[in-house]
Amino acid sequence: MDMAKILVVEDDEDINYILRNYLEREDYQVICAYSGTEAKLQLTINTFDLILLDLMLPGITGEELIQEIRQEASTPIIVISAKSSLEDKVNALKNGADDYVTKPFEREEVLARVDAMLRRSHTFQASKPQEKDYVLKQLILKSSARIVLVNGNLISLTVYEFDILLLLLQHPDRVFTKEQLYQEIWKTGYYGEDNTINVHISNTRKKIKEYDDDSYIKTVWGIGFKIENTI
Repeated sequence: MDMAKILVVEDDEDINYILRNYLEREDYQVICAYSGTEAKLQLTINTFDLILLDLMLPGITGEELIQEIRQEASTPIIVISAKSSLEDKVNALKNGADDYVTKPFEREEVLARVDAMLRRSHTFQASKPQEKDYVLKQLILKSSARIVLVNGNLISLTVYEFDILLLLLQHPDRVFTKEQLYQEIWKTGYYGEDNTINVHISNTRKKIKEYDDDSYIKTVWGIGFKIENTI
């Protein structure tokens, strides 16, 4: 497997160094940026497999940077921030972040989430996905190409949004709890971040509903989520 290239965007020099040290010890290629503006420049001259992003940055804020990135690319983004409120987490995920880690962080958790994200991404999956198309009414998911079409329109999903939708399509009528989804998709220990699941599913429904009144993903109140196997 090729070495993954990771962009670390963090204005605190000590934290930036710590993250870089963690990642380089795991043989990742790391490029550091110390402001949103510098990160934006790096994104114009390099292609990254993953971005670790602080929110409180000089120049362009982390929130603004997420929105700009999502207009152009689906590069996985893990936010690492001292902002720990539920509102901050939800807003970051709604804007297009894939995951959220609060400061102070533990080395093991950061590396576990980085590893999980890279394994879920298209380029660094441990094994190739089954080359199969999933068709349900007006929705087509092409697993090998990792694209989703709704009424013939391509919708842009983040890594985790795609994988949640794929898992549900692979098991129609099966109800997955939030904890099961988290463990199946993130492939790490469950950190109690069940709201992350809610936001990813809400984002997916919103994107689908731009082209179809059916959201496809059904909520089973008090239990979890499923896709009904209807023709």
